[in-house]
Amino acid sequence: MSEAALLDSVLGLPVHLMDDYITWLRSRLEQGIGTHVITLNAEMTIQAEQHTALAHAIQQAELVIPDGAGIVLYMLLRGKRIQRCPGIELAELLLHNLGQTPNSSPVFFYGGSPGVATKAAKTWQQRSPHLQIVGAEHGYLSPIESEKLAQTLQKLQPKLILVGLGVPRQELWITQNRHLCPQATWIGIGGSFDIWAGVKSRAPAWLGDNHLEWLYRLYQEPWRWRRMSALPKFAGKALVHRLTQI
Repeated sequence: MSEAALLDSVLGLPVHLMDDYITWLRSRLEQGIGTHVITLNAEMTIQAEQHTALAHAIQQAELVIPDGAGIVLYMLLRGKRIQRCPGIELAELLLHNLGQTPNSSPVFFYGGSPGVATKAAKTWQQRSPHLQIVGAEHGYLSPIESEKLAQTLQKLQPKLILVGLGVPRQELWITQNRHLCPQATWIGIGGSFDIWAGVKSRAPAWLGDNHLEWLYRLYQEPWRWRRMSALPKFAGKALVHRLTQI
């Protein structure tokens, strides 16, 4: 981690705070330094308390960014005002950056329902013709297909691999497979492929600005209510932590 980064923690999990994640990531890409990027939010933090492998993946990641509003509010309770960095926006900025020049670092899309990653790749190829998307595969592969994917990644050696399998599956998959492309940057991006493919839409900006993007996601996907129950639990833990630190 560069000197410009500040290592902090959220309920025992690391979070890296810096003004410019993109420049740092581009430097790693150009130098061929393997990097696992995790986009930390309240839901993931609570999951990690019960999921040892997920907690280990977060602890070992080279970059953990403050994705969710809960992380921002947690820091605010500790007297630290930070800027939220949604994973989808980080990925978009990095793809735009790579697409500015010909012969950019090769990119691979993995995850989502059948056809979604391919459609997302076509969307990005139209936006940034210079972007080198060397492959796209959905996230519902059979064991044989998964082995073929591993062979493909080893052969292509993409430098940026975006993985949309949802939490914690994407974090665990990256941890288990990053040896296939040791010089690559791997980012878990949740449902970003659905948005890029036009299957779903992001919350209006005013909801995001007011830390209510989770409410829009619940409106779109009511089945998420069980997972959203982690939010009040996280809030309670954040308040207890704040009170015990006074």
